[in-house]
Amino acid sequence: MKRYLLTILAFSAFTCSIQFANAQTDTVPTQIEEEEATEENCFIFVEPMPEFPGGQAALFKFLSENVKYPKEAVKKGIQGRVICQFVVEADGSISNVEVVRSGGHHLLDQEAVRVISIMPKWKPGTQRGKPIRVKYTIPVNFRLPEGSSAKSKDTTSSTSKKRQ
Repeated sequence: MKRYLLTILAFSAFTCSIQFANAQTDTVPTQIEEEEATEENCFIFVEPMPEFPGGQAALFKFLSENVKYPKEAVKKGIQGRVICQFVVEADGSISNVEVVRSGGHHLLDQEAVRVISIMPKWKPGTQRGKPIRVKYTIPVNFRLPEGSSAKSKDTTSSTSKKRQ
């Protein structure tokens, strides 16, 4: 009797696992077909991800060369990190630039959006060999060098004059 019950139990478990595997197999292609059907989709993770021309080092070089620290922010000694999100379109162009987390002052936010908006075309991300839209997030850091605030500039210039 125990063998009979164990055999039925094992057979039931085997049958359920086959049905579960078939159910998973049936639903996956349907979801993929829906993703491919619309061109409006915007992915977050794809293989491969979009790439700035020249790679990540070139991206940070571009940002450092093109960010113009707002004069008012320098005078007030404002620093911060602005987290921006944008879409790398299927043709590599940049769109929908927005601030996800503010750097603490609207001037920093505006400058970060400006610089990201002027980036050259990226190598787009692809899904199944086709270029697609991908959301991308990057930080833009605003750091003043030591002694660059208005108060410390006055102190530094008067100290250097005294030494001469």
